[in-house]
Amino acid sequence: MKQRADRIDQQAVGRRSHGPARPVRSSASFEAVAAAPAPAINTDEAIRRTELPNGVIVVSERIPGVRSLAAGVWVRHGGAHERRQHEAGGSHLLEHMVFKGTRHRSAAEIALALERLGGSLDAYTTREHTSYQARVLDEHLPEAMDVLADLTLEPLLDAADLALEREVVLEEIAQVEDTPDDLVFELHAERFWKGHPYGRSVLGTAGSVAQMSADTLRSLHERAYTGPNLVVAVAGSLQHDDVVEQATEHFLKAPSGTRVAIVDPPEGARRGYEHEARSTAQTHLVFATNLPGRDHPDRYVHVLISAALGGGMSSRLFQRVREELGLCYSVFSFQSFYRAAGVAGVYVGTRPATADRAALEVRKELERVAEAGLPEGELEDVRRQVKGQIMLSLESPGARLHRLASLEMHDEPFVDLEALLARVDAVSEEDVRRVARSYAPDRHFTMSLGPDALGP
Repeated sequence: MKQRADRIDQQAVGRRSHGPARPVRSSASFEAVAAAPAPAINTDEAIRRTELPNGVIVVSERIPGVRSLAAGVWVRHGGAHERRQHEAGGSHLLEHMVFKGTRHRSAAEIALALERLGGSLDAYTTREHTSYQARVLDEHLPEAMDVLADLTLEPLLDAADLALEREVVLEEIAQVEDTPDDLVFELHAERFWKGHPYGRSVLGTAGSVAQMSADTLRSLHERAYTGPNLVVAVAGSLQHDDVVEQATEHFLKAPSGTRVAIVDPPEGARRGYEHEARSTAQTHLVFATNLPGRDHPDRYVHVLISAALGGGMSSRLFQRVREELGLCYSVFSFQSFYRAAGVAGVYVGTRPATADRAALEVRKELERVAEAGLPEGELEDVRRQVKGQIMLSLESPGARLHRLASLEMHDEPFVDLEALLARVDAVSEEDVRRVARSYAPDRHFTMSLGPDALGP
């Protein structure tokens, strides 16, 4: 259900996102930095955590001055955990299917349950987790928790409903095939990770979805939607004891089960260049290099480098490739930090006649950063940019909810905002020079999609 218009949080696909699993555009630095490891600081007890007897984790953040709240259930299972072929795309299809009906509500009743209260319901699937969220007035916490528990714990998964919803997902896959700036990321990930689960499409394939059975989805649900794999998070106008009371009433019925295993690290990543011939009006280019996983301390450094390269209109690539040379409409840097590995790179879309020049200019900027890092003046500007994005992102209950759940999903300690900003400020020119070497063009795998391959 997440929108894909701004290319932010693009490792997620959901019932209304209509897009593939794409890395996070670097302008969304909040997701990349705000959940990073830091000392546990919780001076005002605004953030609290409780574990239910069946292993369900309940976390909440009280936000003064608001009358609403955002609530969600995160499941520690995504596309990378699927047992390949017969389950490919199963996590995403299961996320669709829970909205088709539960033991207590029809599909129409699910749609009406929170909308009639002025609220909303949302869901998405990533490579490493699945999420369901609700946004309501604070007085409607009980209704939100009831609906979320109904969706996640008691879906019908009826074969007749699957026959219909399978067609919806097949249309979603077909839409990606017809959207070259989405498709190039899918193709790049598949080949970049050399068969590792991080390269799989969250949507699955037309073949895997076409043969997916209701029994397969039931088996996946029984394995993954258990107490140790569930995080119930709420942010906004709340009292933690009320959240725990509601979670106990609705989620204590989740079976105990076992926690889903963390994905094994990939054995490196691909380098070089590959072209996919398509009859398109533009050539779409993705350059990417592999990084350490999300718990590595250099994560802050990578966020700043990526922001300097292509994180906004003032970035190097935007100014050079678009403003000075007029070679593109869209150019940006991106990154994703999974548990076991990360990826950072650049996307640019340009007409076939200018593709070679655009690729050359991107490589030049990557080389400049790899050789010299960022001068102190530029580094300070990027620090302010990233810190501003973090603080602006934290002004809504929805953003606080995702940050809260992300910390718990990745077993990271809660982090005070001031401590987080201090970590960004602590990145030095020497840190950038050391880490920037990994952005050298010869470390990248480049994928192009369009009428013609790049020249030699």
